[in-house]
Amino acid sequence: MTTVTPDSLSSTRPEVVGLSPWAWAKKNLFSDWFNSLLTVVLVTILGWLIFRLANWALTTAQWQVIPNNVGLFMTGTYPSSLYARVWALLAMICLLAGLSWGVLSRNLSTLFSRNVLIGIGAICAFIVLFPPTRPSSLKLLPMVAMVAGMAAIGRQAGRQRPGIGKWVSLLWFLSYFVALWLIGGGLGLTPVSTNDWGGLMLTLLAAVSGIALCFPLGLMLALGRRSALPVVRWLSTAYIEVVRGVPLVAFLFMGQVLIPLFLPAGTRPDRILRAIIALALFSAAYLAENVRAGLQAVPRGQREAAMSLGLNTPTTLGLIILPQALKIAIPAIVGQFISLFQDTTLLAIVGLAELLGIGRSILANPSYLGRYAEVYLFLGVIYWFFCYAMSLASRKIEDKLNTDER
Repeated sequence: MTTVTPDSLSSTRPEVVGLSPWAWAKKNLFSDWFNSLLTVVLVTILGWLIFRLANWALTTAQWQVIPNNVGLFMTGTYPSSLYARVWALLAMICLLAGLSWGVLSRNLSTLFSRNVLIGIGAICAFIVLFPPTRPSSLKLLPMVAMVAGMAAIGRQAGRQRPGIGKWVSLLWFLSYFVALWLIGGGLGLTPVSTNDWGGLMLTLLAAVSGIALCFPLGLMLALGRRSALPVVRWLSTAYIEVVRGVPLVAFLFMGQVLIPLFLPAGTRPDRILRAIIALALFSAAYLAENVRAGLQAVPRGQREAAMSLGLNTPTTLGLIILPQALKIAIPAIVGQFISLFQDTTLLAIVGLAELLGIGRSILANPSYLGRYAEVYLFLGVIYWFFCYAMSLASRKIEDKLNTDER
């Protein structure tokens, strides 16, 4: 009888042969006459559109509206004399981002690979060459260096202390309150009214706050809808179905009017806080359905196996069921987070000067009438950057948690 060893198995595996660019194109784009014709037509249309866009961007577009108002786009009407606080906040985020990058990459053989170095170089070149960032390049370039330096420190710390990741998470949690202190003032800093908060700063604050609030609430609603207690299940189901049947615009208006009614007489929370609460309550209903789908996808045998080992219900839920359900639901959850980030554009309807609202106010300036394409293209690139970053992060998390094919 022939003995099968791991070495013999590995030697019998088919060798993966990489295709050259021309071979790949012939296989996928020019496999027959119809695919060849379709490829030529699509490439022609796409090339024509790119040519027209590039021709407009280089010859017709008037981009002065962007560098002339970059401060408004980023922070709204925040006092320019207090911009040092915003730079301090950005530096804190860069330090934590670099630290997190290093800790997550502690098991990699090379931290700064060729592709990473090319990316860092491209970012530095963009900062120096892009007109809106060029005046601040002496501040932005050191921040890129801080990210890289903290990544090296975080990688070394992660190798020496494997449990440092939870402390990095705690630092991110504390940084949220430090950010509120830097932006709003108080405790030794000059207070800044929330009426002066705006632009990208307000958009990110509303999105991060909404995500942080809607996730635990959506998780509880999902568990409540699957609860064995009829009252809890009915209340959770009623909330989810009612909220999903109301448009977000109406929910924002109701939040501005109804939230003070549930508070003591004379108490009127800030309108930004009311808008964030409305966003979180609205998104929690959709997030609950995403989590519920993940819970239903977990095999029933997982719970039965945990019960046979003597685990109680909270332990089973926290250590067995929820980790698997959340892993399954990662794409849907991140999709909901991206939708929440995009929904912040509706805050302008309730009088908040978020990024899109700032763009509209700039276009109302007689000096920039008709510059709709330039402004909205710039805003679209900003929204795409953050949405793509969240999507890319979710794919990285999925790859890291994917143990089915290992």
